[in-house]
Amino acid sequence: MANLIEMATDIVAAHASTTTMTKEELVAELAEVHNALSSLEKGEALAVEAAEEESSVPAVSRKKAFGKDKVICMICGKGMKTLARHLRTAHGLTASEYRKQFDIPRTQSLAARSYSETRRQMAIDRGLGENLAKARAARAKKK
Repeated sequence: MANLIEMATDIVAAHASTTTMTKEELVAELAEVHNALSSLEKGEALAVEAAEEESSVPAVSRKKAFGKDKVICMICGKGMKTLARHLRTAHGLTASEYRKQFDIPRTQSLAARSYSETRRQMAIDRGLGENLAKARAARAKKK
C-alpha cells in the first residue's frame, strides 16, 4: 500500500511540476492515479473515462485560438506557431478531423499569421514562384 502511494505521489508531483494545479485538482489527481495503480496491481481492467467528452468542449474559443503570433490548440490549450504536427503527435488527429471536431472552415489556416507571412516572404525572396512557373512552362513545351 505504501509503495502505491509513493508511486502515485511521484507521478502526480511530476505532472504538477509542469502544470499549474489547484489543491483540489492535486488531491483528485492523486486519488485517480492511486486507483489506477491499485487496479493495475490487482490485474483489473482500468475504467477509462471518455476522453472525447473533454475534447468536444474547446479549451479556448475559436476567435481566441487563431492569433497573429500563435495558434492555440482547442483541445489542450497550448499555444504554438503551427498545429498540424502537434495534433498528430499529441492528440492523434489529422487537420481535417480537428477542423471537423471544432467546426473550423477549411479557409482558416492552422498556422499563426506572422509565421505564414514570414514563410511567404521567404519564398518570394528566393524566387520560388518564378522557378515554379519556369518549370511548368518547360514541362508544357515537352508535351
